Amino acid sequence: MSVGLSAVEGPVLIIGAGLLGSSIGLGLRAQSVDVVVSDASPTNEAVAEDIGAGRSLRALEQSQESLPDPAVVVVASPPDVTASIVIESLRKYPHATVMDISSVKRSIVEDVLAANVDASRYVGTHPMAGREKSGPVAARGELFTSMPWVICAHESTRPEAVKTAVTIAVELGATVTHLDVEEHDRTVALISHVPQVMSSLLASRLQDTPLYALGLAGQGLRDTVRIAGSDPGLWVQILSANAQPVVQTLYGVREDLERLIKTLESPTASGARLDIAQLMSEGNNGVNRIPGKHGGAPAAFSQMTVLVDDTPGQIAQLLAEIGELGVNLEDLRLEHSPGQPAGLVEISVNPNEHEKLVEDLTERGWKVVR
Repeated sequence: MSVGLSAVEGPVLIIGAGLLGSSIGLGLRAQSVDVVVSDASPTNEAVAEDIGAGRSLRALEQSQESLPDPAVVVVASPPDVTASIVIESLRKYPHATVMDISSVKRSIVEDVLAANVDASRYVGTHPMAGREKSGPVAARGELFTSMPWVICAHESTRPEAVKTAVTIAVELGATVTHLDVEEHDRTVALISHVPQVMSSLLASRLQDTPLYALGLAGQGLRDTVRIAGSDPGLWVQILSANAQPVVQTLYGVREDLERLIKTLESPTASGARLDIAQLMSEGNNGVNRIPGKHGGAPAAFSQMTVLVDDTPGQIAQLLAEIGELGVNLEDLRLEHSPGQPAGLVEISVNPNEHEKLVEDLTERGWKVVR
């Protein structure tokens, strides 16, 4: 999609100086694009300016400096106000391409198309990137590098508006995918919204669990409930806006749960063990379909685990020595056992390099678990 694209033309006005809005500003400023940031919170807007994400709109207005008509408006506001801000921006800036980055698309597009505005200059988008931290202080200009960015043009969207949205995504290092709004919302329900729900539901079971029992938890529980720490207010908006696709996926999950419950109520009955194995195997099949490194087919990497002391610099030293040995890491995962003075570094490498790396690290004094 990058063939024939020109550089991003400014000024770009970003409305919403949170994690994503500020990260877009940082990325565009690194490309020497003139960026102005606006946020309902004066503090967020000032912080975004301080970190270099763009000039503060509020400060420009206070200094009576006129804002040049933006060529692009990026609406990076919460989902429940995105449609109204898009509509307001289309009216206020009649020559600008207006794009939003909300994680839900259908309801926003419907509201924009129902308004008395020039919707041909609007294109819905969704960068599939983020962090567990929020706000402008967590922003990173490289946040979108190699991450998917979905473009959801509607029937009347101008080709030049789509081109502008694609150009911004590509300039920020993202990989562009085109979906219609219905397919987008169904897809994110399955790969993003339901995982959040499942993680939160499991984590809620821990509320009354004794602390001594939680102290026994391994990395599996931590991995599963990691995203349960997300902002409840934001997820109220997301789940409300994308309720039907989420519900359809949950119906399927409910069928699987009821099937498993029924089987486990009589675990020694004829066929029960086979059904449990089939359920687990179906999960294996699903995991194996998730694209691997660089978005290609899932790769069969070899794993090894290295025991490291829980002291400063140990992981950095391990990675440096692996680099000295000329081995490319395909993936890396850290695990900490509560109360233990050591951690586990799980390393994924090309199978052809596995045995040699085990030998080399062992010779260098590292404790490698095969």
